Amino acid sequence: MRNLLCLLLLTFSVAPAVFAKPDPPNIVIILADDMGYSDIGCYGGEVKTPTLDAMAAEGLRFTQFYNTGRCCPTRASLLTGLYPHQAGIGHMIGDRGEDMPGYRGRLSDQSVTIAEVLRSAGYHTAVAGKWHVSPFNYNTQEANHRATWPLQRGFDRFVGSLAGGGNYYGPKGWMVNNQYAKPGEGFYYTDAVGDAAVTFINEAPKDQPVFLYVAFTAPHWPLHALEEDIKKYSGMYGEGWDAVREARYRRMIEMGLVDAQWKLSPRDNRVTAWDALKQNDAKRDWQAAHMRVYAAMIDRMDQAIGRVVDATKQAGRYDNTLFIFLSDNGGCEENVRMPGIKRFATGQDTSRWGNRPDVYPTGKPETFQSYGIPWANASNTPYRWYKSEVHEGGIATPLVVHWPSGIDQTMHGKLIHEPGHVIDLMTTCVELSGAKYPKVFDERNVQPMEGVSLAPAFTQKPLARSQPLFFEHEGCRAIRDGRWKLVKLRKGKWELYDMETDRTETRNLAEQHPDRVKAMTKQWHAWAVRAKVTPGPWD
Repeated sequence: MRNLLCLLLLTFSVAPAVFAKPDPPNIVIILADDMGYSDIGCYGGEVKTPTLDAMAAEGLRFTQFYNTGRCCPTRASLLTGLYPHQAGIGHMIGDRGEDMPGYRGRLSDQSVTIAEVLRSAGYHTAVAGKWHVSPFNYNTQEANHRATWPLQRGFDRFVGSLAGGGNYYGPKGWMVNNQYAKPGEGFYYTDAVGDAAVTFINEAPKDQPVFLYVAFTAPHWPLHALEEDIKKYSGMYGEGWDAVREARYRRMIEMGLVDAQWKLSPRDNRVTAWDALKQNDAKRDWQAAHMRVYAAMIDRMDQAIGRVVDATKQAGRYDNTLFIFLSDNGGCEENVRMPGIKRFATGQDTSRWGNRPDVYPTGKPETFQSYGIPWANASNTPYRWYKSEVHEGGIATPLVVHWPSGIDQTMHGKLIHEPGHVIDLMTTCVELSGAKYPKVFDERNVQPMEGVSLAPAFTQKPLARSQPLFFEHEGCRAIRDGRWKLVKLRKGKWELYDMETDRTETRNLAEQHPDRVKAMTKQWHAWAVRAKVTPGPWD
C-alpha cells in the first residue's frame, strides 16, 4: 500500500499540468478614412466621440502608430501584413503594367489577407464598407479582376463598395457579396456600414470566432452629414483654425500624447491667419461650417461603432472581442468644391452651381465639398503636412485597442509610445488567433509577413521589432529607425529629425549628421528594391 501511494505521488508530481486553451478572440478592425491624428476626443479633439473615448479609457492608445499615408496602400498593407508595394498597390488602383509589379493596382497573388489566414483557423470572416483594393471604373461602375474581390480573398460576407468613396447618399459600386445592389430610400453610407457590421455579428455562427473588418468612408470628402448631427456643433468652430490647433495641442500635452518639448508646427504658409478673416462674418461662418459638417461625420461614425460594440454584447462576444481602431491616412488637404467630381455624382444636376467656391456646406447630397487645407492643418495637430505625404501629418494615426478579457484593468487608459505600423496588424491577428501564416497558399508562393505582433504591449512588454519602418508614396520617402526619422517630400532633399525631442519635425538635423543621413538613405534604397517600390513611376 505504501509503495502504491509513493507511485501515485510520483506520477502526479511528474505529470504535466493540463490547462484549458483560451478561446481565440473575436477580432474587429475599424478603419476611418481621411481622419487626422487629433480629431477624436481621446486624442485631443473636440469632436464628440464617446464610444471611442470609452474604449480608450478601458484599453490602450498607441501614440506613435503609422499608416502608409494614403487610402488604397494602407488598406492593402492592413489586409496583407506587407508593405503596400509588396501587396501590389504602391499607389492607387490603376495598373502601371508588368514592369512595375509594385503598382498593379490590385492585391498581389503573392499575398494572403487576414481573412484568408484566420478562416483557415476556423474564423467566420466579414467585411463592411470600403474595399478599394480592386480595379474599379468610376464612370462605368464596372469592376474587373474578380479574384481580388472580398469573397475571393477570404471573406465569407461583404456589404459595401468596391470603389473608394463618393456620395454618402448613393455611392457607386455598392455591393452585397458579389452582386451590385442599389442603395435604398434614406440611405446614408456610415449608417449602412454600421448596420451591415451589426448584422454580421448577429448572424455569425455561434460556434465560430469572428473576424470583422469595418471600413468607413467617414470623414472623407464630400462633406455629407445628417442635419441632426450637424446641429450638435452649432456655434462651434467660430474661433477658427488657429485657436482649434492651439487648444488641441494643449490638451494633447496634458493627456501625455505629445511631449511639451515638441513645438506646435507652424501654420501652413498657404493658410490665412484666422484673425485676418475677422472683419468678414460671412467668410468666417462659411469656413466654420465646413468643420461643423466634418465633425458631424466623425460623430456619426462613432455612433455606428457604438452599435457594433453593443452587438457584440448582445451576442455574448464582447468580453473576448479585440477592437482595433485607426485611420488610413492623415487629414486631407485636397481642395474639392462644387460642382464636384462628376464621376462621384448620382444623377443630380450640379451644373447650376457652376464652379463656385462659396457654396455653403450643408451636408446635403446636392453639395460636394472638402474642408480644405486650413482645417486639414488643424486635424493633423501638432504635425506637418497631410495625406499622401510621409511627414508625420500624413502617416500618424490614432490607434485605440480594446479587449476586456485580454487587457488587464491595470493597463486601462495606458499610452503605448513604441512605434507601430499597419503591417503589424496581420502579425497580431495571427498570433492571437493561433493561425499559421502560410508559405504557400492556394498553390501560390506567399511573401513573409513584415510586421511584429502588438500583443506584448497588451501586457506592458516591449515589441520585438528589429528592423526600421519604411514609407513611400508618390515619391515621398521616409525611414523610421528608433529615435531617428529620415524623410523627404517629392522634389525635396532628405531631412533628418530626432523623434524623441522633435516629433513635429521643426528642426532639420541633416547637415549636423551627414553620416547618419547617408547610412539611412542606403537602408531606404535597399528596402525599396526588396519591397518592389522600384522600379516605379517616381524613379
